[in-house]
Amino acid sequence: MIILPAIDLMDGTPVRLYQGDYNRKEIVAASAVETAQAFAEAGAGYVHMVDLDGAKSGRRENAAVIAAAAKSISVPVEAGGGIRTMEDIDWYIENGIARVILGTAAIRDEALLKEALKKYGERIAVGMDCRDGYACASGWLETSPLHYLEFAEHLVLLGVRNIIFTDISKDGTLQGPNLEMLEQLQKRVNADITASGGIHNLEDIRNLKSLGVYGAICGKAVYSGTLDLKEAVRIGRE
Repeated sequence: MIILPAIDLMDGTPVRLYQGDYNRKEIVAASAVETAQAFAEAGAGYVHMVDLDGAKSGRRENAAVIAAAAKSISVPVEAGGGIRTMEDIDWYIENGIARVILGTAAIRDEALLKEALKKYGERIAVGMDCRDGYACASGWLETSPLHYLEFAEHLVLLGVRNIIFTDISKDGTLQGPNLEMLEQLQKRVNADITASGGIHNLEDIRNLKSLGVYGAICGKAVYSGTLDLKEAVRIGRE
C-alpha cells in the first residue's frame, strides 16, 4: 500500500479544510514546494495535490504551484481540482504530473472522461467524494444522485483503474477512515482504491492495509503530528 501525503492549495498556500468546508480552513505550511520536498524525503510513494480554488471555480487556479512542486521532486505527483477540459488534462501531463484526478468532470462530462482514458489510460484517476453515500461535485458543494457503489461500477466499465474515495464527513476530522464503505467498495469493483479522509494515526494505516487498498492519502494527520509519515510509509511497504 502506498502512502500519499496531501497538499491542498488555496491562494497558492497549503491548507486543510474541516469536512470540506471552505470557511473552515487552516494554513498548514508556508510553501507547497518545500512541503512536497519534505514528503519526498520521508519516502512517500506519491504526493497528492489538490487545487481547492480550482475545484470551486472550475479553472486552473493553483496549477503553476502544483507544477513547480512536481518539478522539484523525483516522487510522482497526482493532481486534482478544477480539471474540466482536455486542455486542462494535457496541461498537467505536459507539466510533469504523473496522474490527473477528475472529480466533477467524471460526474458531469462522461465524454471527457472517455476521451481522457483513451488518451492517457492509467494516468487518469477519478476522485469520488461522497456525502451520505452519494458522490459530490464542485468542490463538494453539490451532491449528485449517484450512489458511490453504482457509480464506481460504472467508472470501472468505462475503463477507470484508479478511484480515490473520500467520505466527506470524515475529511479533516482525524476520526479514522470509513472502513465499512471502503470494504464495500473494495469488494464491489476491480480497481485500485485509494482511501482519503479521516486518517489519524498508524492504527488507521494498518487497518487500511488489512483491507488491501492500493493507497492511503494522509493530510491533517501529517501536519498535526498524529501520524509519523516515515513510519506510515514503512508499514505500507511491509
